[in-house]
Amino acid sequence: MHAFEVLSDPVRRRILELLVDGEEPAGHISAAIGEEFGISQPAVSQHLRVLREQGFATVRPEGTRRLYAVAPEGLRQVSEWLSPFERFWRGPLAALGTELARGQRARRSAAEQASSGETVGSDGPTPQGEE
Repeated sequence: MHAFEVLSDPVRRRILELLVDGEEPAGHISAAIGEEFGISQPAVSQHLRVLREQGFATVRPEGTRRLYAVAPEGLRQVSEWLSPFERFWRGPLAALGTELARGQRARRSAAEQASSGETVGSDGPTPQGEE
């Protein structure tokens, strides 16, 4: 099964989202997925099995519980496949970052001018009352 086949299923993607912050017990995953998607515990277990077998999740027994976590191997396959395509979004994302930083600087500058009592006219900042 190709990595994208694994990720094509919304239940499996949601399971990975639940695991992104760390280990989760199988019972918690089953309850959350069962409630969200209306599927049974055995169906959730099948999705967990696919994630384990395809290298997207690990399981660790702890007493009577089974704790699941994200495994990097499956995601590494996806990243490697996507890497030739990154050029299509890397530049636009960098430009977006520049524009966001520029807007933050402009807002910060305007806030500083407002707190110091200056107004900004066409000739630059002037103290209030001298307009």
